Amino acid sequence: MALDQLRQFLARMQDEPALRAQVLAAATADDVAQIAAGVGYSFSGDELLRFSGQKVGRVTVNKKDLPGEYN
Repeated sequence: MALDQLRQFLARMQDEPALRAQVLAAATADDVAQIAAGVGYSFSGDELLRFSGQKVGRVTVNKKDLPGEYN
């Protein structure tokens, strides 16, 4: 299940500074999903966005609106 994968990835991210730095530098939710796929987790950028506002351990998922972004 993708949400389980997402939770596991966020838990791993809080303990690995290099992985956390990659995620924080990512421009989009899809970029974060690709980073996660590279280390063995499977979820989409849309699933990550729907998880916005929720917390796993010390990590809270927040959607950032970028200037010039169209909704």
